[in-house]
Amino acid sequence: MTNYQLALQQLTDSALPTGAFAHSLGFESYVDAGVVSDEGSFGVWLGAFIGQQLSYSDGLAIRFLYEGADVGELDELLSAQLLPRQVREASLKMGGRLLEIGTEVFPSAELGLYRDLVTRGRAAGHQPLAFAVVARSLGVPLPEALAAYLFATVTSLTQNAVRAIPLGQNAGQRLLRKAADDVGAAVERIAHLTPDDFGALSPGLEISQMRHERQRARMFMS
Repeated sequence: MTNYQLALQQLTDSALPTGAFAHSLGFESYVDAGVVSDEGSFGVWLGAFIGQQLSYSDGLAIRFLYEGADVGELDELLSAQLLPRQVREASLKMGGRLLEIGTEVFPSAELGLYRDLVTRGRAAGHQPLAFAVVARSLGVPLPEALAAYLFATVTSLTQNAVRAIPLGQNAGQRLLRKAADDVGAAVERIAHLTPDDFGALSPGLEISQMRHERQRARMFMS
């Protein structure tokens, strides 16, 4: 067995205590508006989220870091292009926990450098970058790292949708099977994106994420 495989499973396990269970990353606004109300409508939203935010933001940041881009500069770019405050804060909360866990469980010089930048206030500490630093230090190939990160995010969102909409457990598994194809397509897409594509998200998604903080009742922090 390749050395990194079990470590990657631990890093992307839904039981990893990063706080992902507390975030909808925008779908709760669609639930509140009645746009997302069942398995089919959530599947449409999830496919769009994979093709937008997970491709042009998180996934592209991971690719750039693997290709040698400076982690501090990427951190600044992510902070600038994550316009919805709640989503930006969600990335930092989960990123901070991942940096803490990674330092204890998967220590490396590269991870120590990134955490030191965060500690000294010279970087914010975003989740996809924390993941990418750990994954690269473990020797995980880029395509596998991208697929693992995207699918772990999709799994967390689907589990949250099962509780929030609500959906049945079997419906959640059907959604994940369909999302696996979307994740595969996203990994292929990310490989061909350029720096000009970074942060090119749908305004509708960003607006829904911004509206969430003023929603009258909600289950999630974002």
